[in-house]
Amino acid sequence: MQHEITQHGKLLNEDGSLAHRGWSRQQLLEYNRENISAGWYRIKEWDYYCALTSEYGIALTVADNGYMGLISISWLDFNNHFYKTDDIMKLFTKGKLNLPRSSGSGNIYHEDKDISIEIVKNQDKRILSFDYPNFHDKRGIKGNLTLTQDPDMDTMAIATPFSKKNHFYYNQKINCMPAEGTITYSNNNYSFLNDTAFGVLDWGRGVWPYANMWYWGSASGKIDGKPFGFNLGYGFGDTSLATENIVFYNKIGYKLEHVYFNINPNSYERPWAFTSNDGRFEMNFTPIFDRYSNTNIILLKSVQHQVFGHYNGKVILDDGDILHVKNLLGFAEKVQNRW
Repeated sequence: MQHEITQHGKLLNEDGSLAHRGWSRQQLLEYNRENISAGWYRIKEWDYYCALTSEYGIALTVADNGYMGLISISWLDFNNHFYKTDDIMKLFTKGKLNLPRSSGSGNIYHEDKDISIEIVKNQDKRILSFDYPNFHDKRGIKGNLTLTQDPDMDTMAIATPFSKKNHFYYNQKINCMPAEGTITYSNNNYSFLNDTAFGVLDWGRGVWPYANMWYWGSASGKIDGKPFGFNLGYGFGDTSLATENIVFYNKIGYKLEHVYFNINPNSYERPWAFTSNDGRFEMNFTPIFDRYSNTNIILLKSVQHQVFGHYNGKVILDDGDILHVKNLLGFAEKVQNRW
């Protein structure tokens, strides 16, 4: 069963329980944070952006996870099979980073002695500006990217409950956003052109249990000159009413039920396979590299394998049309947290 939410409403009841469960094509539910019934240490909020070209890419995270805030930038070099991630952590932020309650409005701004970052929502554009002089042993990274969201294109928004009382995850994935701008890394300029560079936003707000795990896969590009992408995910919460699996083509979202990640147990950098329970999504994934990280600070632990690579396979749309996917750049990940 895939219950689609089609009306606006509040995400939470006054007692902190989910008022609605299911998925929607746009963000229809209001994240009424004031009705959360949980301690500050259980509230997890983040905006994650990733913009890729065929040769290089950037990933940027601003997160407020109660115990700590996180500002993270990753530079991705696919030609040389190289990546670099640097993080700045702020202890006991308790929501003070003031992340917006909606993906459709509100800005993010943070500046300290190490980094300045600004994410501005201006109509259909998301403008990412950052300057991190000490990135990668003072090689430095700075940039300005504009991601354009087509207001007529479907997205994946989903309200997922956990088994624990008043725990939930409210999430939106916005795929296929053309990206344009320039990033300067180690005194070299890298251009992003909106006909060949595409970005995704992972907008997440929720009350999470201490121990959790997820699988996530994403890709954005074009097939036959039309926007194409997909979002895949599972591993947490009660997905009996809806999963987050969906294919986007020519602005329309085609909902899938279950998609399974088949990962080689010996190495994340060996080929993966993806298959859906109805046979409509069949994909092989050839890794370029595994952006591995392992954070372990007292009670906080996060082990992440975010693997970038190319997808090849086929997708069957609702009307039976078959789309063949060839060398589509994207990523797939497995993350385990204790936070």
